[in-house]
Amino acid sequence: MKNAKQWLIALITVIGAIAANAQDSITVIKDPRLDILTVKQAQINKRTAMMTSSGLYKGFRIQVISTSNRDQAFKIKSELLSRFPDQKSYTMYQSPYFKVRIGNFIKREDAEKFRKLLNKYYPQGVYVVEDAIEYTFSEEEDIIP
Repeated sequence: MKNAKQWLIALITVIGAIAANAQDSITVIKDPRLDILTVKQAQINKRTAMMTSSGLYKGFRIQVISTSNRDQAFKIKSELLSRFPDQKSYTMYQSPYFKVRIGNFIKREDAEKFRKLLNKYYPQGVYVVEDAIEYTFSEEEDIIP
C-alpha cells in the first residue's frame, strides 16, 4: 500500500512535468483599444505636467510695457484690445509698476512670432515672459512645447 502511494505520486509528478513541457508557448491577443487608451493617457499626463497648482498652464505671454503710470498702462491695454481683439490682454500691478501683457501661448515660438508683430507698434521693451496662462486644448492638438 505504501509502495502504491509512492508510485502514484511519482506518476502524477511525471505526468505534470510532461504536460508543462508540452505547453511552452502562450498566445496573447491584445485588444486594439488598449493602444488608443495608452495614447490618450499619455496626452493627459503631458497636459497635467504642464499645469500649475492653480489649474492654469505653464506658458508664455508678451509683456508690452512696465510703467508706474496707471493711465498709460490702461491706454496701452485698450490699444492692444482694439488692434488684436482675438488675443486676451492682462494688466497686473507689482508695486510700483503696472505691467501689460498679451496672449496665451503654450509654445515659445508662437509667442516670439507674435512679439515680432507687436514690435511694429511698440518698438521698445516688448519681450516674451513665462507666465501661468489660460488655455484650452483641442483634441488633435500637439501639446509638446
